[in-house]
Amino acid sequence: MIDVMMFLLVFFVLISLNVLPALGLRIKPPTSANVEKVVERQRLTVGIDREGKTTLDGQPIDISDIAEKIRSMSTGDKVLSVIIAGDEAAALQHLIDVMDALKLAGVASTQIITRPK
Repeated sequence: MIDVMMFLLVFFVLISLNVLPALGLRIKPPTSANVEKVVERQRLTVGIDREGKTTLDGQPIDISDIAEKIRSMSTGDKVLSVIIAGDEAAALQHLIDVMDALKLAGVASTQIITRPK
């Protein structure tokens, strides 16, 4: 008797996990006169360490090569967004050099990672 109850319990659990979420809500979204597409972004991370060494998505790269590498990585269908992750002891000049390279590459959006105090 216990085996039959366990079988029924497992059966109902498996059915509820697999079948019920697949049903979902059947809705018909409303219409809009001003439709705006969601723009997918391609994100890259530029790192700057204490000594001024830079990385692009974890791979070491020279600052002078950043613009060319980003131009080759960017695709026309996605907006490119670059995140700068620098060490707090890095020189400000290194940050400015990276931002200049990003301007040369035509990057429109740049963010700098910080941590709360």
